[in-house]
Amino acid sequence: MSLNFFDKLSQNFIELLNDKDDYNVIIDVENKEKSFTAHSNILKYRSPYFRKELENIQPNENNIKTIIKSSVPVQIFDIILKYIYGGVVNLENVETRFIFDLMLAANEFELDELSVKLETLLVETKASWLKSYFSIIYRAIFNKNNFKKLENFCNDIIAKHPNLIFENSDFTSLPEFAVPDRSVKSNILPARSELVTELPPCAEESKEPFSTIISKEHAAEIFSWIDRKTTTYSTIDVPYEFELILSGTRDGFAPQTFWNICHGHAKTVVVVKVKGTDEILGGYNPLTWDNPYNSEYGKWMKTKDSFIFSLKNGNIQNTILSRVKKPENAIWITSKSYRNNAGPNFGDFRLYSDLSNFNLDNANYCNDEVSDYYEKPIRISSDRFSIANYEVFKVIRKKA
Repeated sequence: MSLNFFDKLSQNFIELLNDKDDYNVIIDVENKEKSFTAHSNILKYRSPYFRKELENIQPNENNIKTIIKSSVPVQIFDIILKYIYGGVVNLENVETRFIFDLMLAANEFELDELSVKLETLLVETKASWLKSYFSIIYRAIFNKNNFKKLENFCNDIIAKHPNLIFENSDFTSLPEFAVPDRSVKSNILPARSELVTELPPCAEESKEPFSTIISKEHAAEIFSWIDRKTTTYSTIDVPYEFELILSGTRDGFAPQTFWNICHGHAKTVVVVKVKGTDEILGGYNPLTWDNPYNSEYGKWMKTKDSFIFSLKNGNIQNTILSRVKKPENAIWITSKSYRNNAGPNFGDFRLYSDLSNFNLDNANYCNDEVSDYYEKPIRISSDRFSIANYEVFKVIRKKA
């Protein structure tokens, strides 16, 4: 006979997590916006990922090791750490997208028990959401072998509801589908011979441009600003590349689409082509586009590394860079209630639409006066404007 006292054990370990006296690990998350303290022995025995990480990190003079996970949101990692210590995950009043992102984080930290549990929860109870956001799901699990239930779910959708996929606005940007083999046998039709026609060799197709708004020279300039370089990178030695995650002409101009696609992404650049002019405006957000949990209207995100800009183009003769000067008001994350109208918001530069379409009305805004948020205005006109297109890129460091 055995007596189990897991509840008290879990409570005591959560108390240990909150005890700041005896930690020997610091974990910086969300671009170092918050630091968590932890204990190496617990991390190593609960997570193979942390075991490998800690073995390769040298401690400082106080015998403390620091792990940096810039792309992990604070709310996600808070739950991950409480699971590691106490085996408890509270999912009350959270959105389905949060559960999905938590599953991806659990997989990254090699917390198989939690990852599998969340995957099962999504497949068994959130099928409608998975269908609605199929492209996001498929991109996230593509080339990952750890989500067999979601992979089977996606393949089943492709087979049973192909119209949901092929009529999707971003179908052409999805990775190649792993459609299951569903060969059809016939007892009526005779076997057919296969006709092979040899075609003359054709020239290699030209690679599509990475953007319909900015050039490689523009990209090199933006990368230089991210690294705070005094000179601009040349187009052949840039250390980064842009990964297009949203295009207005491809994905649509609805504000909610921005939040659906960009949620969870950090280190992103938004570029906007103003309708009827040569203006190209934009902004860089090193933080995660995330949900402002427990906030009625939204919340300000703090960072010293964001900036907004206007690029030289056509009749626009000068490039303008404006760095944030009030870090605590760098990025405004709109609450869920207002996302039918409000998109990315850099304080002095934001996308907004009363018609829920950035392309239809003249409601987008860019401050033309010196403000408390950013160093200087990037536009001389105070008129609100519509946009011809906008794109959101994720900044990816090139592999050596």
